[in-house]
Amino acid sequence: MDKILYQQLAPQHFHQVLELATAVHGENYLDMPGLQRIYQHSFEQNINASWVAVDDQQIIGFRLTIAAPYWQPDRWCSPDAWGIEQRQLCYFKCNTVAQQYRGQGIGQRLLLLSIEKAKLQGCVAGLAHIWLASPNNSAFQYFSKCGGETIQHHPAKWRDLSIQEGYICPVCPDICECVAAEMILYFTPTAIVK
Repeated sequence: MDKILYQQLAPQHFHQVLELATAVHGENYLDMPGLQRIYQHSFEQNINASWVAVDDQQIIGFRLTIAAPYWQPDRWCSPDAWGIEQRQLCYFKCNTVAQQYRGQGIGQRLLLLSIEKAKLQGCVAGLAHIWLASPNNSAFQYFSKCGGETIQHHPAKWRDLSIQEGYICPVCPDICECVAAEMILYFTPTAIVK
């Protein structure tokens, strides 16, 4: 295995990011227009908070992060419990690592890189909806280890995506009924495990 490189998300990465997203999260979890929109919304003050991990010119992981001005809380958000204003909060849309590369700290490294850029954008925390059906509940374990705190569980978070946009969950046999943990990660030195 060559040395893994970490690069800020750019248009030349889009096709491989979509392939990896589909392999890990299922059909129609991400599409090209949605990824292009997320990429545009990763920037604030000309700072990009989204990253990819590359091994031998192949995308093996990515972290999509939306800057504070470009996302809106929805019905699966609990703003009263955050303790900060939404304008200080980036949104961690997705963190994905190819199966054969898991357990090597790649997801954590991608998160730390996004946090570094989100701080420069003026954020003091990040919000995520963590997929509790990930293999061995690894998404929750990794985000908790990095300092993420659970706000609330949201049953059927991805149900609408499944019904309205044809998302095919890799876990649910029909319509996605997976539960999401709404989690917040405050950007303090003690909150991040290095």
